[in-house]
Amino acid sequence: MSKLSDNKNAVRNNTMTLITLALFVAFLWCAEKYLDGYKVRIINLIAINAILGLSLNLIYGMAGMFSLGHAGFMAIGAYVSALLILTPDQKIAMWILDPIAPWLPGIQAPFLLSLIAAGLAAAFFGWLIAMPVLRLGGDYLGIATLGFSEIIRILITNLTPITNGPLGLKGIPSHTSLWMSYGCLLVVLICMTRLMRSNFGNVLRAVRDDEIAAKTMGINTFKTRVLAFTVGCFGGGVGGALMGNLITTIDPKMFMITQTYSLLMIVVVGGLGSITGSIVGSVLVTTMLEWLRFVENPVTLGSLHIPGVPGMRMVIFSVLLIVIIIFRREGIMGMSEFSWERFFTFCHRVKGGKTSS
Repeated sequence: MSKLSDNKNAVRNNTMTLITLALFVAFLWCAEKYLDGYKVRIINLIAINAILGLSLNLIYGMAGMFSLGHAGFMAIGAYVSALLILTPDQKIAMWILDPIAPWLPGIQAPFLLSLIAAGLAAAFFGWLIAMPVLRLGGDYLGIATLGFSEIIRILITNLTPITNGPLGLKGIPSHTSLWMSYGCLLVVLICMTRLMRSNFGNVLRAVRDDEIAAKTMGINTFKTRVLAFTVGCFGGGVGGALMGNLITTIDPKMFMITQTYSLLMIVVVGGLGSITGSIVGSVLVTTMLEWLRFVENPVTLGSLHIPGVPGMRMVIFSVLLIVIIIFRREGIMGMSEFSWERFFTFCHRVKGGKTSS
């Protein structure tokens, strides 16, 4: 009887997943056809921020490594992808401060290949920095990764023959459509879910919860942390590449520490260690930051004129973040994940409560 009930639940859950996926595909089709460019860009940003949030959550929430260097990996991914998809004529015309590196115009690749190359380049630098830096811990690790992110930004600013220096890259072909960004998010979600359900996911949680106990069980904690950090950097590179192709222009100022802070907001609001939480956090943070832009515009109420205050939306959002941390420090989802079982159990409880009342 129990086995029959489990089979029925599995069929129900799979059916609900397929229905939800079909509805979401229909939503994306309608959004692309009927919504204006601004709204489509926000929906795109939600997917890209979700990818970046998941990659940072793998490092911080699931592996327990406090990293502030994600903006640097985003920059690596964005520049690698852009340099691969720009045409030779675009590259030659764009370099005006210094001559372009002679080998650079001849390098070109399709967009999908440039995404993979962006992730691999970020993962390589992530591995390179992880080998010495991950021997540190706590605040020291955060400071070291922050320093690495700043080094990357300064190198991009000064390597003018390769990056065009402070002028950045403009006219990048816009390949980041809704289907591309959400297709990449789906792949990342599948990979993250399988990773955390595998034996490596169990090892990662053990290292995060008690590194000393994990060592006594024979786990190579350093190797585990390096691998998790490298995989997280791969996601950061892919997210940076998608971001650059969405905006179609990049420069070193885009990848300052404030970019990492925005991603930390997504992880903290959604829930450290929760895949579902990163998605929820991305939706809330991205939409709230855009919606709060109105507080920076001048407002006239009768005879009262209130001038706009630049940066006020970040102040308000920071206050909301502090409130969330005070009253629910584990985030909206905590370490739990969404499941149809929990959803239907919650619905039954709500229905039972209304019936009893």
